[in-house]
This record gives sequence, structure tokens and C-alpha cells, in this order.
Amino acid sequence: MKKLLTILTCSTILLFACSKEDDPVVSETPTTTVPSGPNLIFKIHLDSTLARLDNFGNPVNVPVGNASQSPRFNKISAHYIEFAPTANTALGNGYVAYLGAETTMGGSNATDFNKAITISNGDTFYSIPLSTVAAGTYEWLRVSVTYQNYDIDFKASGFMLSGTLASFVGFNTYITNYNINTQNIIVNGNKLQGYWGFETSVLGTSYVYEGQAPATTVPNPLAATSPIPAGSCVVTGSFPTALTLTGNETEDIIVNINLSTNNSFEWKDLNGDGVFEPSDGTNPGDTVVDMGLRGLFPTFQ
Repeated sequence: MKKLLTILTCSTILLFACSKEDDPVVSETPTTTVPSGPNLIFKIHLDSTLARLDNFGNPVNVPVGNASQSPRFNKISAHYIEFAPTANTALGNGYVAYLGAETTMGGSNATDFNKAITISNGDTFYSIPLSTVAAGTYEWLRVSVTYQNYDIDFKASGFMLSGTLASFVGFNTYITNYNINTQNIIVNGNKLQGYWGFETSVLGTSYVYEGQAPATTVPNPLAATSPIPAGSCVVTGSFPTALTLTGNETEDIIVNINLSTNNSFEWKDLNGDGVFEPSDGTNPGDTVVDMGLRGLFPTFQ
């Protein structure tokens, strides 16, 4: 066990920096208020049984030489929700139902994590009166996911362990501080897409690591007709049948933002055993390839 503690302390677990934090936990999740109806209600669902897509919306397997796992989600946040009437509707030219707070406190423009709505799987993310929504028929939904918090399994010094990963996948995020699991991380600046913090615990002691992922998959089946900016995380998906809104609805409409987590945590598997084994500080270890969600499959009711 002494060897295990030494390895975990020095490990890179995708690492660029390592620190042990003891600051108190601070909640960053605002309260979501549901107005009187009828309302348009957005709920986020994370599902590992949905199809696994590539950047162009095509089904894809894990490449030879890589391995992956479906993470166990704790929290998620989004910054942007847009209804698009057709496949030719350019990004921003549909009806933008939600846009989160942005700030230049960190220099360049960024989403403001302090004001982000962070929810658990299946919870209501946002709600607005249907009377305020632009009437129209919409075939597509676009959602910009900005924050993911989930648990993963890994192996170190022969022991199978678990840890919590907090990843920021928006185009740019201003962060003062954030919680991973039990530890609070101070940033006070902007972080580009792919920044992450990882926490694991051994014998009651928490260890925290920070780094930057090299890639983030963002499935967009409309890449040919409605591309998204590089570095953004606007996932696109089509409704099974078009959603028609009149503004005269008498009952709530729930839009389910169903996101695929099918083997969404992917790494370069050096020994081909399918187990995530980060570096022990002396020998090369598995490195993270991708942490992006694997598809958007919206429905409504």
C-alpha cells in the first residue's frame, strides 16, 4: 500500500500538474426555477446505450489500439440551446431558447461557470413559458455542453480504483473555483476546451490532478450544411418527428436532451488490456484521447 500511495502521488493520470487540496467544498449550482405554465421544459438525460457517433454523426467503434469506458455521470451543464427549422439553418439562425452567462473577467470572452446551471442526470435544466417561444416547426436541436462531472475506473500498482473527473468542454470557460468531488479547486481565470481536474482518494486522503485533453468529439450530422466553429461543443441532433410550436399551447412540452455517453471516455491502450492505466511516474502509461459526448438524440412529449 505504501508503494500505491507513492505511485498515486507522482502519477500523471493524464497529468500536467498535481496538487493536494484541503479547501472547503463550495457549491456552484444555481437554483432552477420553473415558471407557471404552460412551459417549454428542457431535461438532460445521459445514456450509455445510445449510439456512439463521430464528429459527422456517423456510428463509430473505438479505434484499434484504443480502449474506452462509459463514465458514471454526476453532473452536467450546458450553455446554449437552439431549435433549427431545417438542415440548412446556419448556427444562430434558428430559435435560441437558452444562452448562458458570459464574461470577459478572464480576458477573452468565455462562459461564466459561476453562473452556470449544473444538474444531475434526468433533472430539469431550464424552463420558459411557451407563450414566449417563437412559433415554428423545428426539425433539429443544438446544445452546447460546457461541463461534465463523472466517475471513472482505473488501475494503479495492480489495484483497481475509481476517481472523479470534472471536464470543461465549452469553447472557453471562466472559472473562479469548482468542486471535483470533495475538493475545491481554485482557478481564477479562463480555461479552453478540454481542461479537466481529477480527484481520487486513498486511505481517506484525496489527491487532485489537472490537465488538458487533446481532443473533444462533437457530433454534428449537419457538418456539410451547418458547420459549427472549431473548439465549440455544439452537439446537433434531429427530432424523430418535427416539433411544432404555436405559442397557443395549453399544456407543458418537455424536450428531452438525450446525450450518448457510450464509451465516451477514451484512451490510448498501450498494453491492450482494456483497462485505463495511467503512468506511475516512471513508466509510460495510457493517455486520454477523448472525453466528448457521443451524440444528441432529442425527443419531446
